[in-house]
Amino acid sequence: MARFEGALAVAAAQAGLVPAAHAQAIARVCSDARFDAAELARAAREAGTLAIPFVERLTAQVAAVSPEAAHHVHFGATSQDVIDSAAVLCLKPAAERIIELTRDLGDAAAALAERYAATPTVARTLLQPALAVPFGWKAAVWLSLVARGYQGFRRAARDACVLQLGGPAGTLSAFGAKGAAVAAALAAELSLPAAPMTWHSARDGFARLGSESAILAGAAAKIARDVSLLMQPEIGEAAEPARAGRGGSSSMPHKRNPALSMLALEAAQRAPGLAATLLVQLAPEHERGLGQWQGQWFTLRELFMAASSALAAMAAVLEGLEVDTDAMRANVERLRARLDAGAAEGYGAAAAMIEGALATWRGKGP
Repeated sequence: MARFEGALAVAAAQAGLVPAAHAQAIARVCSDARFDAAELARAAREAGTLAIPFVERLTAQVAAVSPEAAHHVHFGATSQDVIDSAAVLCLKPAAERIIELTRDLGDAAAALAERYAATPTVARTLLQPALAVPFGWKAAVWLSLVARGYQGFRRAARDACVLQLGGPAGTLSAFGAKGAAVAAALAAELSLPAAPMTWHSARDGFARLGSESAILAGAAAKIARDVSLLMQPEIGEAAEPARAGRGGSSSMPHKRNPALSMLALEAAQRAPGLAATLLVQLAPEHERGLGQWQGQWFTLRELFMAASSALAAMAAVLEGLEVDTDAMRANVERLRARLDAGAAEGYGAAAAMIEGALATWRGKGP
């Protein structure tokens, strides 16, 4: 929030609306500003928004340096401008981390798809044996899910992580004819795209970003569900990578639990309800809603934490997945009599599908 206020002063000065010396004084104070978080939280609860006590305390810090400059703190902005833009400044690097984790998971799935493209395993539908298929095809299905989530999340992050600056009613009224110039300068100062339209009461960007986060968590959970089932001793076809202290039991030392898969599944079960919260908040009143945007950064934070936890867990699983090809072949042979006699090998177009999934992933872009 302090970064926003410092950049706002500089942008207003570039447009000739604030004296340059005053803007520089505000920017210097903002770069070193310190706040009592607990005290701010209590004051924010009384004020109804964190921005009000924040601006008051920031103004006091500026006044201690330059009483004249203090008159220009928060010039032309409204509470939601600083809150939304500050949230975006937090979301942007967090989104980059999620994109990185998604790449890790996709790369690991791609490696499995390629390595086991001709390894037979049992496909299971409704938890019952169906046909013999390549394990690499199963990994390619995982990969395709991750690839779609990767592209969807990147688009959503790009569209949502934009500057919010509209002023009291969203029309940049305090800046007069120079509103667009101030917004462009502020966006450049914060290394954010300038939004073509203020989005105080148009919350689809955050809703879409939250939904794509939930989808990524779900993609990781799908892989987790499969791995945890394959890890059951009576199946024994794959297992999470072994590591001291991972997957143990406090009372049964013989157990090897799918601990990382559990983390992904736990996160994915939280995510849909969080995403639904953002969807419910798509209908605020008029130009600034009451009780919708005020808590969205809490919800997005939790969604990002869930997605990143799930992705990191399953990237670690697939990067070190212990695949027992002998067990896979043995299960195919053991169940062959129960498999469809007319199509005991379900390879069909599997090889082409694997190659297609790999090609899509390799061409996904930076």
